[in-house]
Parts: sequence; C-alpha cells; structure tokens
Amino acid sequence: MVLSHEDRLMRLGIDLPMSPPTPIGSFRNVRQSGSLLYVSGQGPVSADGSLRRGKVGASVSADDAREDARLVAINILAAVKQHLGTLDAVSGVVKLLGFVNATPEFDRHPFVIDGASSLIGDVFGDNGAHARSSMGVASLPNQITVEIEAIFELGPG
Repeated sequence: MVLSHEDRLMRLGIDLPMSPPTPIGSFRNVRQSGSLLYVSGQGPVSADGSLRRGKVGASVSADDAREDARLVAINILAAVKQHLGTLDAVSGVVKLLGFVNATPEFDRHPFVIDGASSLIGDVFGDNGAHARSSMGVASLPNQITVEIEAIFELGPG
C-alpha cells in the first residue's frame, strides 16, 4: 500500500499548525512559480507562538538545535499546506537552505539541519530526497536558533 504524504504525516503523529507563523517583514511565506513552490525562511516558532532562541555552541546544544530544525520543518509544511490545501500536491522536495545561529567555533551545521531533512524525508519518502546547504551565521532575526527555506516541486509524484 502506497501512503500519501498526508497519511505519512498522520502516522508520524504530527499535527501541523492551522496556519504557519506570520512573516515578520514585507514578504510572503510561499510563492509559487510554475511547478515550483518557494517557502521563505521559517524559524522555530512553537504552537504557542514562542520562539526558540539562542546561540548554538554556547547557550544551545547541537541536539536542541536539531530539534528546533525539526520544528522549522513542521512550520514549512504548515506553510505549504496552507498554500496548497494538501501536501499531496507536492511531487518532490528540491532543496533546503539552512542557517544556524552559531558561535564561530561551532561546526556541526549539517547535524543541526538534519533535524529538518529527516522529517521532510519521513513525510515525502523517496520524493523527499533533496539538495541542501547548511551554514552558520553570526545572528538570525529575533535571535532564533535556526532558519530554513525550502523549494518544492508540484505535480504528479
């Protein structure tokens, strides 16, 4: 039996927020161009609206930041679902770009962003395999721990 993306999400026990976090600037969460869906950088915003903040490698551990990246992936999926009405319209994940608010010495950026990549792979299966870049930065908006943007492909899977 082939599971839909929505079925996989349900089997993972993940409830997406009814709506993704509101952008903090003059931009949209999602912009569609042809068969590509671009999701603006999302942060680790919890269901209660609180932000996960801190400097990875100082006040935040790599493991905690990895969990924050997983939360960001949930917010990305919420933005996609709000735009499309269903995750099942996604035929594949093209790319993730992840930023980690880290100390200069921190070097485990790929480990942190894997929190998002793993969840995306669990939801989209083979079609969730994506290109990716991850990097450390000196700061992020509101001092959040991670920010991730994504590109999805639409159409038959």
